[in-house]
Amino acid sequence: MLSTLLILNPLSEQSLQRIKQVWQIVYAPTAAQRSEAIAGHAQQIRVVLTIGSIGLSAQDIAALPQLELICALGAGFENIDLTAARERGITVANGAGTNDACVADHAMGLLLATVRGIPQLGVALHQGIWRDALPLPPSVSGKRLGIVGLGTIGKQIARRAAGFDMAIGYHNRAQRDDLPFTYFATLLALAEWADFLVIATPGGAGTRHMVSTAVLDALGPQGFIVNIARGSVIDTAALAQALREGRLGGAGLDVYESEPLPPAALLDLPNAVLTPHVAGWSPESVAETVRLFLENSQRHFSGQPVLTPV
Repeated sequence: MLSTLLILNPLSEQSLQRIKQVWQIVYAPTAAQRSEAIAGHAQQIRVVLTIGSIGLSAQDIAALPQLELICALGAGFENIDLTAARERGITVANGAGTNDACVADHAMGLLLATVRGIPQLGVALHQGIWRDALPLPPSVSGKRLGIVGLGTIGKQIARRAAGFDMAIGYHNRAQRDDLPFTYFATLLALAEWADFLVIATPGGAGTRHMVSTAVLDALGPQGFIVNIARGSVIDTAALAQALREGRLGGAGLDVYESEPLPPAALLDLPNAVLTPHVAGWSPESVAETVRLFLENSQRHFSGQPVLTPV
């Protein structure tokens, strides 16, 4: 008989069918379904599949006495209570490396769309406005790109930026000796140097609102910011004010503090390009995240270490 897996994040029917070949699924992608599933299947659930923004609380972990493994589909795991899991000896794994290329592609797409004003130019054309009546959008090539968080995704973004002949600087928890880019000890110093800032750092309490009014002002009215990390990293109110007042050139965002609700303060701003947290979503990346989850779960229950432990 198949063991029981609780899935807390939305998945396509194709992905669910693939997982059903290995696991007995309890599918609970809403808060109400989650509470009902935990109450009704607590004694059977051995694995929980979630994502970083949904996580798994200490209270939910305590309610699942047979739980052995918690897996996050993507790289993020900020809302999984690691302390509670470790106190129980529960293994935690994530999906590191499965969608890095897709996220980096989307980051560059947001940067190009935001700096060049591509969505706004499309609107103008549909309104019958030709280029002579429009301001010249800045170039991207040859500019200075600051990357906040030079992990696996940050490195992929840097590789793409190099193709645009961009100078690359970064702010990280520590300087990396294995990379040739310019290190900045503070985010403020990086913002003062950069033309563009791309946020690729993990979420959580340690990075909440690290992009503040001071950082946005350091980037300046000719500067642009892109966030494909977590919405909590940027102070949304400060960002909206900077965009409205022209103290920042533009923003390209895929993640928001208000998720899954859209960012109300940004919706009417012509210098904001917004997408609904899809940077890591493509048929290829989703298939790879599911494959890694299945491999991690099979390894765990055959007595082998998981490939991507947290």
